Amino acid sequence: MKISIAAIFAIAAGLIVLIGFVYPLPVLTEISTYFLSWAVVVAGVATLVGIINLIGVHLRKPFRHQNRDFYSPVLIASFFITLVIGLWLTPADKSFQHVVTSIQVPVETSLLAILSITLLAAVVKLFRMRKGLMLWSFLISAVLFIIFGSGMLVIVSDRSPLSNWIAYLNIIPLAGARGILIGVALGSLMTGLRLLFGSDRPYDG
Repeated sequence: MKISIAAIFAIAAGLIVLIGFVYPLPVLTEISTYFLSWAVVVAGVATLVGIINLIGVHLRKPFRHQNRDFYSPVLIASFFITLVIGLWLTPADKSFQHVVTSIQVPVETSLLAILSITLLAAVVKLFRMRKGLMLWSFLISAVLFIIFGSGMLVIVSDRSPLSNWIAYLNIIPLAGARGILIGVALGSLMTGLRLLFGSDRPYDG
């Protein structure tokens, strides 16, 4: 298997950062700090390139002959207004943070609501296609998660003798969320190991 120069540099940098994290020797710590600083700069430049590409794409959409998107000017105007006000007031300004939060939170809530409806439609479609124990387990767990996460049992748990059981059941969604985070962490770890061993080389282009 041929290994390119980019792969050698990427694997060496990853191993140095990993060893410096496990064994905090002064030399390795200093080199790891430099590598992480460069990574932050590269990530910032990549984000800037992505933003420029996004603006370029949306600048072309309103002038296409077919499938024109008239929401693109709204996105561009909102971006530049937010950018100018953010540079003027700085992101640390309380008023600026309040305005951004007042817009961002409802948008994120709406997206989560759409995601919930989409998942519900997918579950209904799965029940029409096939039935089994796993589907019923998923449906029951989803209903329990909705009930426990909505806070509907808070009033009941205050005066009910089953308050301890209800409090224990409320831990189940939290345990599931932690399991998902552990799965994400393990997936990221495996991806990093594959990059370190050269199995995946996205930097070769």
